[in-house]
This record gives sequence, structure tokens and C-alpha cells, in this order.
Amino acid sequence: MTTTVPKTPPTESGGSGESGGLQAGLKNRHLSMIAIGGVIGAGLFVGSGSGIAAAGPGILVSYALVGVLVVLVMRMLGEMAAANPTSGSFSAYADRALGRWAGFTIGWLYWFFWVVVLAVEATAGAKILAGWIPAVPQWGWALIVMIVLTATNLASVSSYGEFEFWFAGIKVVAIAAFIVLGGLAIFGLLPGSDHPASGFSNLTAHGGFLPHGPGAILTGVLMVVFSFMGSEIVTLAAGETADPRAAVTKATNSVIWRIAVFYLGSILIVVSLLRWDDPAILRDGSYVAALSSIGIPHAAQIMNTIVLTSVLSCLNSGLYTASRMAFSLGRRNDAPAAFGKTSGHGVPRAAILASVVFGFVAVAFNYLWPDTVFQFLLNSSGAIALFVWLVICFSQLRMRKIIERESPEKLVVRMWLYPYLTWATIALITFVLGYMLTDTADGGGRDQVVLSTAVAIAVVVFAVLRERLTARSGTGIAAQETETADAAPLV
Repeated sequence: MTTTVPKTPPTESGGSGESGGLQAGLKNRHLSMIAIGGVIGAGLFVGSGSGIAAAGPGILVSYALVGVLVVLVMRMLGEMAAANPTSGSFSAYADRALGRWAGFTIGWLYWFFWVVVLAVEATAGAKILAGWIPAVPQWGWALIVMIVLTATNLASVSSYGEFEFWFAGIKVVAIAAFIVLGGLAIFGLLPGSDHPASGFSNLTAHGGFLPHGPGAILTGVLMVVFSFMGSEIVTLAAGETADPRAAVTKATNSVIWRIAVFYLGSILIVVSLLRWDDPAILRDGSYVAALSSIGIPHAAQIMNTIVLTSVLSCLNSGLYTASRMAFSLGRRNDAPAAFGKTSGHGVPRAAILASVVFGFVAVAFNYLWPDTVFQFLLNSSGAIALFVWLVICFSQLRMRKIIERESPEKLVVRMWLYPYLTWATIALITFVLGYMLTDTADGGGRDQVVLSTAVAIAVVVFAVLRERLTARSGTGIAAQETETADAAPLV
């Protein structure tokens, strides 16, 4: 099997109509907020309590380790995306750097991951809404949420960007306010709060910084790693801005402070305000417990509103991301040709509808067979995030050489200490995957790695057989020239 690097492949952009491409409908403020909001998922608000209970204050190290991992992966992806911004992002780069089988495989796995996420988030949002307005059944709310966001994405990319701008804006304001209020309470400077001015003593006063030992840090890593998924969305969205290269460069350079402030900053506030073993952390959730401890009234409802916003943001971005990956696959003839066509507004309607249909089916599975079919979908997509990061690493190793050979002036973002940090990142991701195999709980890390690997192998086998059949039919060379549309810059 060989990898063909086309010299002058067609691009995705330039034009509208059914045979046209994506349009530059996202403004700089949209992309800036997408970049910020992309690292703030509902998992941060909902899942952090379990991590704190498992690792104590040492969960900060877990978040820092995963944060470093994400920064390195985003730097690699930023290097490739700044040189060649495209809606296919890492799938297109894998196509060019590793082979057609790699681009096909990771593109479809990533699409699968996000359509399963659609079902998870739609159900989570519906649960909150049904609690507020029980007259509408939970499945009804899931249906309403999916229909509204589908309509938004079908209208235009600017509609998606506007919704995401406000969704992400609410998340950013909420976390910033939480950090400021919590910081004041920690030092006894918050008016009207009776929280003891304990400073940072809770970090070490109750069994030490690592009450369960250093090994708990790795347990914490497994619990928090998937809450970071979504950082890479900005590199897909950049292809629909007026200046993709500048947008990617700015987003990549800001990822460090975004993770430091929103993840490490807010978790530091939680474990400083509360004892790590406070039962309220697991019972109410870490952020609700922290807000309640400083006397914020209706903390639970406030957090429910913020979590709902995060869920809707994730749904909005998940549908956008899945559809753009399907669009890219369609343009490369790795998906039905209809997926690669756009409306007069530059929207890939067929790709959006196909993604949301699968999302609707997954939602139905969640209500009909939550412990069998839907649990299988969850487990079989659970480790795909780490597979995507691995593919980004290996693609960057090859793409750096290709870019340096063909257009070195486009290396406006460079991976630090190449290739050593790239290999170190590969080793760290591989270690996390290996450590997940030690988690033998039902639906735990081992189940996720095994089932996700099985699905990935099945897709790889299909991709290789498909490529060989195409080559034997005598159309291999022509197809490769057409299917690598994503390898060309959009600018």
C-alpha cells in the first residue's frame, strides 16, 4: 500500500451551490469563543467530583498532566492546520501523511464518536429540562433540543457560530465569576460569606496532597482525560473563516492559558474551598458544593443552568463537527458524494442530516436499551479520543517533512522540540491507553479500549480492502487525485 501526495489537488472552498464548497461564514469573534469554549465541556462541571474523590487535591496534577498532553497535541495539530487549514483537519492530514486508509479510518471513527456524544448530551440536557418543566417528557425535550440545533446548523455556518458564541460566552463568564468569588472566599474577602478564610490549607490538611498515594494521579487522569475532548474543533471551524491561517495560529497559541485558567484555576478553587473528602462533592457535584459553601443561594439551579448551556454548546459543536468531517470524507470520495455537496449558503445539508439521523437513533437506543445497545456504543467510542490524538502525532511526524520540502514558508506554527516532544507525547498517550486496561470495572477503561480497538480494526480492514479493490479496478490513481481534496490549502 502506497501513499500518494498529489501536487495540485482541488480545494474544498470557492463557490456555492450543490457542487460548491464551504464558505467563510464565521467571524473572528465566533472562532475566538469556539476556541475558548471548546475546552470547557459539561464533563468539567459534572465529572470533576469523581476525580476529586478518587485522587484528593492531587487531581490538580491529573488535570495538569492531561492539560500538557492536550497542549502538545494541539500544537502539532496547529502546525499542520496553520500550513493547510481544511474542514477535514487531522483526517485530511492523516490521509496525506500516513495513507488513504488512515484518513478514512480516523475520519469515520471521529464522526462516530461525535454522533454518540450527540445522544449523550441530548439525554443530559433533556433530563435537566424535564426537571424544570415535567409536563414535557424527557424524550420530548431530547427531540426538541435536537430539532432546534439541527435547524440552526442547517441555516448557515454563521448561525452555528452565533449560537456557539453565546453558549461559550455564558460558560466563560460563569467560570470567571466562580474563580473570582471562590478566590475572595478562600481569603475571607467575600462580603456576606461565612466561609472560613482557610487559604490553601485544604490542599494538605486532610491526609496530605495525595491521600490515596501517587497512583491515584493516574486514576484521576483516566477520569478527566475525556473532558478535554473538543479542543481540536477550532481547527475544523477555521476553514470557514476569512483568514484560516491567522485564526488557527491565534487559537493554538492561546490553548495554554485557556486550560490553565478554566481547568486548573477552577479546580484549584474547588479543592481549596472544600475538604477533598467532603461528601457534598459527590452528592451535589463539586461546583455546586463549592458555591453552597460560600453562601451562594440556589447554587444547584445556577449550576444546572450552566451545565445545560454546556450541554447545548456540546450538542451544537458536536453536530457541526460530525457534519464537517462527513463533508470532508464526501469530498475525498470516502463517503457518499452527497455529503460533499453544499447548499447556496455553503452548508453541507446532507452531511448534517445524516449525522443527526444517527444521533436520533442513538438517543432512541439510550431510552430503549440503555444497558445493552447504548452501553456498547458508549464503550466502543470511549477510547477514540486517544486514537485521534495518536493519529495527530504520527501525522505531524510525516507532515513536517512534507511541509518543509514543499512550502516551508507556511510553517508559521512549529511544534516545540520536534521530533522529541512528539515521540514523548506518543509514549504518554500509549501509556494512558495501557493503564486503561487495568480498569476492569463494568464499562470501565478496559471495556472502552477493547471495544474501541475492535471497531477501529474493523474500519481499518474495510479501508484497506476498499483501497485495494479501487486500485484493481484501474481507477486508483484518478480516485486518489480527487479524494485528497482536503490536502490542499483553503487559502
